[in-house]
Amino acid sequence: MQAVSPITSKNRIDQMKRYLEAHSSRDYCLFLLGINTGIKLQELLSLRVDDVCNEKREVAAFLSIPHYSNPPIYINASIRKVLKRYLNENSLNSADYLFRSRKTSEPITRQQAYRIINAAAKEAGVMEPVGMTTLRKTFGYHAYSQGVAISLIQKRLQHSSPSETMHFIGLDQQPVTVTININL
Repeated sequence: MQAVSPITSKNRIDQMKRYLEAHSSRDYCLFLLGINTGIKLQELLSLRVDDVCNEKREVAAFLSIPHYSNPPIYINASIRKVLKRYLNENSLNSADYLFRSRKTSEPITRQQAYRIINAAAKEAGVMEPVGMTTLRKTFGYHAYSQGVAISLIQKRLQHSSPSETMHFIGLDQQPVTVTININL
């Protein structure tokens, strides 16, 4: 299995968003939730409509996933708006999978999710290896880049140590420049 990388370029992420939004609202929502929540692919694919909606069928501010409750997963206003539009465009019941296959009532497969993300990455000119873990790595990388403490990212990604998280998001592979001034 080839190691995959986070998508570090915000420009490439925006290009992928545009491609996916034009292609499929389901695929666009999958990508948005993946890069903005950091949850594992299997949990992302197993989300049901009632995991993102409250009793009034409004998109909730927090995902309802038991083992991601401390801290809870926040859904920002722009993602809630996109999810609301997606739910309104599709006739999904509260018990339906959020990322339902077009052929069955089951969620899309890992392979289909991979094809979706890979096609978008290729279209955006992403040169690094891309896979489904790329979404989690992208979440962690950009959270860290925006100043979120590595301990909080570690907790969200459910890693055992900060060094594991740093390695996961590719920050331990970045060259470090050290300047030493010696006065003789």
